[in-house]
Amino acid sequence: MQIAVTFRHMDASDALRMYLEEKLVRVKKYIDEPIDAQAVLSVEKKIRHCAEVTLVAKGITIKGSDETNDMYAAIDGMVDKIERQLKRYKEKIKNHKPANERARQVEKTVFAAESIDTGAAEPIVIRSQSFSVKPLSVEEAVMQMDLLNKTFLVFSDASTEEISVVYRRKDGNYGLIVPRK
Repeated sequence: MQIAVTFRHMDASDALRMYLEEKLVRVKKYIDEPIDAQAVLSVEKKIRHCAEVTLVAKGITIKGSDETNDMYAAIDGMVDKIERQLKRYKEKIKNHKPANERARQVEKTVFAAESIDTGAAEPIVIRSQSFSVKPLSVEEAVMQMDLLNKTFLVFSDASTEEISVVYRRKDGNYGLIVPRK
């Protein structure tokens, strides 16, 4: 497990770094693949201690954070949240048989709003990113969206092999957008 620790608005402490590494080793029992962890420990207004971590493993990204008035308690709370998420993820994929279909490649492009508003012949591209969309069931897509703390997720439906979108509605329920042929 590779752990990168960033300290914000506080002095770097080897004791905190060692404590965080000790606690994050507990999550290795849920994921077999190599894990990459980025942790941010910060102090806000000299009172609120925040611990945030992003774990990236093969096929999964999990984010967790906690805030208290003690940094060690914030680390403990954050690791507990990550463990609960990983347990839930592990239980859901236990009975899942992986699909043999290959992932689709999708490109995401961000355009400058000014170039579109002025009616330019070619809009100005700010950023372009290509990523693969793996085949998932709707339930897996909702679970992945929850684990990533996102409001929507674009995925390839494993049963229909079509690109679909699952999103979180304002009332707390989930919506599904399926293309019509």
